[in-house]
Amino acid sequence: MNDLSLATGQRSLGDPDLRYPLWPPLTRGCPASSTDTTSYPVEVDYDYDRVPVELFQQPVGSGLDRWAPLLPPLRAPGLGEGGTPLIEIPADGVFIKDESRNPTWSHKDRLNRVAVSAAAGVGAPGVVVASSGNHGASAAAYAARAGLRCVVLTSAEAPPAVNSFVRSYGAVVLSVPTPARWPLLRRIAAETGFHPVSNSTTTHTGHAFGPEGYKTIAYEIFAEIGVPAALFVPTGYGELLFGAWKGFAELVRLGLAPATPRMFACEPAAGGPLNRALAEGLPATSVEIGPTDAYGINCPVGGYRATVAVRESVGRALLVDDAELAQAQQDLGRSGLWYELSSAAGLAGFRQVRDEFDGPVVCVATSSGFKDIGVGGVQPEVVDPDWDVVRRRLRTADIAC
Repeated sequence: MNDLSLATGQRSLGDPDLRYPLWPPLTRGCPASSTDTTSYPVEVDYDYDRVPVELFQQPVGSGLDRWAPLLPPLRAPGLGEGGTPLIEIPADGVFIKDESRNPTWSHKDRLNRVAVSAAAGVGAPGVVVASSGNHGASAAAYAARAGLRCVVLTSAEAPPAVNSFVRSYGAVVLSVPTPARWPLLRRIAAETGFHPVSNSTTTHTGHAFGPEGYKTIAYEIFAEIGVPAALFVPTGYGELLFGAWKGFAELVRLGLAPATPRMFACEPAAGGPLNRALAEGLPATSVEIGPTDAYGINCPVGGYRATVAVRESVGRALLVDDAELAQAQQDLGRSGLWYELSSAAGLAGFRQVRDEFDGPVVCVATSSGFKDIGVGGVQPEVVDPDWDVVRRRLRTADIAC
């Protein structure tokens, strides 16, 4: 059990004067400030005056335990999450924070190390999650590591690689119609005592502790290049966006950084609830979503966390279409970096506003290309090894021979 945490309690983002004890985690948001139309999340507060000065003098490394004072208690074991590389792409003048290097190949491992620790902290026998992608695979892995059961509510459209991930960790996988997932999640939690580690409210609140894990992305970026001019973040519900912003805000509060980067949410043009909420001055809203292959971030509802991050950092919510995403994904691949389509949203969004920036910017790439729709379902054509046939193929690919 990790006892180094300086967490002191939970505080409503809707009304910062509303405070709650640290335990139990408020998985459905603030009960006093939320309304029928908007669920306000809570965030974890800390005794910042007691943060050790050497915390941010550590060499770069993996494992969230290294940041334990500024995280909720880590009561479940880790898998070596974090410590992902920051890779410069000179052609675009940006750095890519490569979250595909995490244990289950996505940024969700940072969240689930903390969220599954919360489940262990309240003595839950297991966790339940509604997800057709990275979140479910990650939750299953961290639950298995902690010796807890896991139920994943997914949909028939989940990519084959993700289904393979989830099942390999021994999770119970239930494929149900998408609208039924959240009511069923609440029922399973009530009937079994399993701890919910994903959202169950009208507008997204998510887990009370989980986004704290994303703060460590900011800590790692700061250790390598200081404060970039901006972060461009693939955005669905906005937990990653908020967590990264909060990490930099804490560095400002501790007197280590002069300001936070501007936070740019990069949403699919097929939906864009955050873009809509900001345009209409709302805390959060919902939209009708259209078709897109960026399934990982195509969300019909937004959350107040994302609104806070963009507003407080003087950022923006950008809409990127599938053509922009595909071009960014292809260009990243030609730089040796393969990500799922949703993960390319950061670079696609940056390219819309690249003329606004002179200083370094960071695009967060969230997940491996193995997680994309259709990956693993196509067998390669068998080519006749006769040299004339091979040479023709090479010349078609503009390779001189």
